[in-house]
Amino acid sequence: MSYGDVMSARVRSEERRAEIVRAALEVIAERGYRGASLAAVAERVGLTQQGLLHHFPTKDALLVAVLQERDRWDAVPDSPWRTDLLASLVEYNAMRPAIIQTFAALLGESVTEGHPARAYFTERYARVRASMAAVLRTEYGDRLPNGLTPERTAPLLVAVMDGLQYQWLLDPESVDMPGAFRDFLRLLGEPAE
Repeated sequence: MSYGDVMSARVRSEERRAEIVRAALEVIAERGYRGASLAAVAERVGLTQQGLLHHFPTKDALLVAVLQERDRWDAVPDSPWRTDLLASLVEYNAMRPAIIQTFAALLGESVTEGHPARAYFTERYARVRASMAAVLRTEYGDRLPNGLTPERTAPLLVAVMDGLQYQWLLDPESVDMPGAFRDFLRLLGEPAE
């Protein structure tokens, strides 16, 4: 087998893996992680379950790939965030309900004991809270106008973002997720100049 053949096979394998991850996202969004089966994902991409296991040896391995892919889509630049950019992120999320639905389904299930995504979400939330505290500190300094520190406000900021997503998923006609988030930012007060 030539080098070109090896590289071509590797590219096809990566393309197939990406197709499987996209299908898994859809199935998880529809059924939740516990309700999703490898057979359903395999069927969606035209593979047998055995063919899917060639790319992902376990359902947990596929879940990890789904979570990593979602994180790649939401990767943020290394430059500091600002609260107005967070508002833009909320607007962007409103344009991709399937991704938000998958995240919400996995997050909800992950609070159960022994769920394979529990450690992932626990670590992710610690990272996100620290990131949000840094955003708030950059804009407001050591104290927000309401007197709270960035560290005390960060969990509230994250809770509002995720809570709005759940409400919006349940009733998108009644919940203006971007508007409600901008309203919350106004409650924080004006940043320090």
